[in-house]
Order: sequence, then structure tokens, then C-alpha cells
Amino acid sequence: MLNALPVRVLDDRYRDEVLDLLDSAPVSNVFVSSRVHAVGLDPGRLGAQMWGYSHDGRLTSLCYSGANLIPIAATSDAVRAFGERARSQGRRCSSIVGPVEAVTELWGILAAYWGPPRAVRATQPVMATSTPPLIAPDPAVRRVRMEEFDVIYPACVAMFTEEVGVSPHSGDGGVLYRARVAELIRAGRSFARIEDGRVLFKAEIGAVTPHACQVQGVWVDPDLRGRGLSVRGMAALVRASLREIAPTVTLYVNDYNTRARAAYQRVGFTDVDTFMSVLF
Repeated sequence: MLNALPVRVLDDRYRDEVLDLLDSAPVSNVFVSSRVHAVGLDPGRLGAQMWGYSHDGRLTSLCYSGANLIPIAATSDAVRAFGERARSQGRRCSSIVGPVEAVTELWGILAAYWGPPRAVRATQPVMATSTPPLIAPDPAVRRVRMEEFDVIYPACVAMFTEEVGVSPHSGDGGVLYRARVAELIRAGRSFARIEDGRVLFKAEIGAVTPHACQVQGVWVDPDLRGRGLSVRGMAALVRASLREIAPTVTLYVNDYNTRARAAYQRVGFTDVDTFMSVLF
């Protein structure tokens, strides 16, 4: 049980309670849940703090405070408490992301203190599927091999820059990003269609729990867009993921990206939640 403080930094003593909360919404919480399943709650291993909010001595809400600030199962009282803690320590994250209601309220608390954001993505549908793809997968999409790192890496950089608006090389020159790309390849979670040393389609599974996995980094060579590569490529990724990684495949996408949303719907994804992101 938690002590009388409404918000505190949690450690591994609370792992089971935290996982119970996270797994109550396994699709929406897949990113944070994957981290806790993998390394627990020690901040040194987690690379973040997990804040817990208690009500009547019971853990009811969480907030992951690392490179991202992510409210989880956050009541309005919890959001206010998390916002005050975040305000008092100063901004340490590069984004706030999570369910739209909680992030809207949290950003309302922090906006006056953390300055103008680089971007606000107010409506990001969370999509998921637990069934085989509705269309034929691309048989040429496969797992990337480590010896193909130099082939896949420029496509990863292009995707990141296009999606986020800044290069992953800013800051540390790309050291952490290169390590992350390599980690996903080694884990068998990087998928692509590569022909004659050219990446036509690529995507990764960025987070995995026993309940769900999350797709990230979907990209098609700009010269080949509009030809259905993403639809059949995603179908191949979904088929492999459902068979070998997790029983549900999820992702989130900007609401204005109508082409991507339509492609995912053709594969079999449906909307299950709505996120919001504030980017710094």
C-alpha cells in the first residue's frame, strides 16, 4: 500500500499493482507497459520515474515521467497532482502524450510554465486489430537482418524527420537513435521490403507486452507512394506479429493523415481510443 502522500515515485515494490493498472487497458498503455514488463520500476533501469497517485490508500493513477510524460488511468484529481509535480521540477520531457482528456487537462496546467510547444497534435486515433489481415500480405516484406543496417537506417531517419519534424541526429548526433534501430533489428521487430539495396516499405514493432504490440515508423519510399505498398506491407507485418509477437497489434496516427488511416482500415485496424500529443 502507498503512504499518505497523494503522489510519489514508485519502485519495484509496486510492480504488480502498476501492471494491474496498465493491463486494464493493454492497448492504450502498451508503450509504458512494455517498459515495466521488461525492466520493472527502478528509475535507473526504466530510464524514467513512475509517479503513482493514491486515493484512500489505493493506487489509482500513474504518470510515466521520462523522455515522454504519459498520464495513465488519470483522474482529474490525479492530473492536477501530476501537473503540479511536473511544473515544480521543470520540463524534462520532449513530449506529453496519452489519452486526449488527460493530456488536454495536463497541458492546460503546464502551458503557462513550459512555453509554446513545437506542435500540438490534438486528435490521434489509436487503432488496433486482433484478427488476420483483410487483404493479401506482401510476400516480400520480411524481418530486416543486422547486416542490412546501413540500408535500412537512412529510411528510418527519413521517416523520423518527416513524422516528428526534427532529425533524430539533433542533440547527440544520432547515437541513441542508431542504437534503438539496431536493437529492434536484433530483436526481430524491424520489417521491410528491400529490393536491390533500396527500401520500398518499412515499419517496426516498438513495444511488446504479453497482450499487445505497437507498430511505429511506417514509411514508404516517397517515389512509390500511392501504389498500395503500405497496405500490403502492413498486412504482412500484422500477420507475422499476430503469429509470433502478440495477440493484438496497435498503432496511433494523426487524424489528418487520412491516407494512412484508410490504409490501416483496409488491413483491418479499427479505432479503439484517442490520443493527444504535445511536442517540444
